[in-house]
Amino acid sequence: MTTMLLYYFKNIGSQKIILWCYLIWYFTIMSIYFEPSLKLWASSIGISFIIGFALILSTSQQGSQQDIWIKIRLFLFPFCVSSYSATIKDYNFILLFPTNLLHLSISIANILLFLIPIWCIKRFYNPTYING
Repeated sequence: MTTMLLYYFKNIGSQKIILWCYLIWYFTIMSIYFEPSLKLWASSIGISFIIGFALILSTSQQGSQQDIWIKIRLFLFPFCVSSYSATIKDYNFILLFPTNLLHLSISIANILLFLIPIWCIKRFYNPTYING
C-alpha cells in the first residue's frame, strides 16, 4: 500500500496536484466554517446531481467509456462549489479567501503539508533503487 501511494505521488501530474490542493482547501475551510444546515447540504446535493448529469452529457462521447474518477469529479465539483459558497456567504471572505489571518494561514499550511512531501517524493524517491 505504501509503495502504491509513493508511486502515485511520484507520477502525479501538476493538474491532479492542483485538484488535490482544491480539495484540501475545501475541507480546511469547511471544517473551520462548517454549517450544519440540512437545507444547505440538501441543496448542494441537488445541484450536484443536476449539474453533474449535465457535465456527464456534455463531456461524453458516443461509444466511449469515461473513467469513473472523472465522473465522480464531475459530480463533486458542483457539490463543493455550492456548499462552499453557501457556507462562506455570511463571513467576510475576499473571493475564496478568509479575511481571518489565522484561518487563511491554516488553509495555506495544510496545502503546504501536502505539497512538501510530494516535492520530496518526486525529488528523492527512486523505486528502482528501493526495489532493486
